[in-house]
Amino acid sequence: TTYIRRKSKDRGYLLAEMMGAVEGVFLVLIITQFILGNLGNGFIGLVNGRSLFRSKKISLSDFIITSLALSRIVLLWIFLTDGVLITLSYKTHDSGTVMQIIDIFWTFTNHLSTWLITCLGVLYCLKITSFSHPAFLWLKWRVSRVVVWMLLGTLLLSCCSTMSLINEFKINSVLRGIDSTGNVTEHFREKKSEYHLIHILGNLWHVPPLTVSLTAYVLLILSLRRHTWQMQQNGTSSRDPSTEAHERATRIILSFLLLFLLYFISFIILSSTHFLPDAKVAQMVGEIFTMFYLVGHSFVLILGNNKLKQTFMAILPCKSGHLKPGSKGLFSP
Repeated sequence: TTYIRRKSKDRGYLLAEMMGAVEGVFLVLIITQFILGNLGNGFIGLVNGRSLFRSKKISLSDFIITSLALSRIVLLWIFLTDGVLITLSYKTHDSGTVMQIIDIFWTFTNHLSTWLITCLGVLYCLKITSFSHPAFLWLKWRVSRVVVWMLLGTLLLSCCSTMSLINEFKINSVLRGIDSTGNVTEHFREKKSEYHLIHILGNLWHVPPLTVSLTAYVLLILSLRRHTWQMQQNGTSSRDPSTEAHERATRIILSFLLLFLLYFISFIILSSTHFLPDAKVAQMVGEIFTMFYLVGHSFVLILGNNKLKQTFMAILPCKSGHLKPGSKGLFSP
């Protein structure tokens, strides 16, 4: 019996050491991603802010990109705070009040960020693609007005998703009150399971922006194929400015879809921790992938925008000949 107890105690120490190592790696990764993300998004904000200060005006695409960068800086701070609490004070992190405050700020900013990148994809699609359908032509002729209304709708939907979350918290508060009285029935357990299920189904708020972005991507692909075919039929080179614009916009939306898919999976993991055996490790993995999306897509935007890429390359310690004056970014429309 003494041997078994000692063996169990040694195993406990080993697991504690392993968890300590995992937490150390987790902290290093989120702090590194936090620094890189703030540098990338801060760079976007500074460059576009300087242009606004000089010219006293800003294009719609630059406004969306700048707003996106600012929202992601807020998200990075939220995730850093959340990650530090997970590592250093998991009980505080898991307590009702702290978790609710983090979730409320995160939900609003996250949905705002997701819809902003969707608006950017729609803007690129309407400006670049060319279809003869009357509905598409109506949208194309009113592209600025359409995107502005989408931005206003973005604020409204972000507020609605946040209010929905607050309502979930009220339901959870009632359930916790019943739980604390000790009057736990089978009906109560079913209601609590339903609450966690509703919390996961809250991910459906991400389906509309993902659908709109996917539609914009498909339209760009179809427009690119038709344009390339027309150029071949006319016997001219397919490497004209219109083709390059199609390809750049297609790459930026495709990169968003791929990174957003990774982000959506990590978000599912974060929302499903109640059903996983090791919630703490699951939260760490989810946060690492989520921050990777925030950092990675910010640098995609920098390399895909002509003005941002030229400024970025100019401050790097490399030869200026690497980017010729007037050259386009990979995705710049």
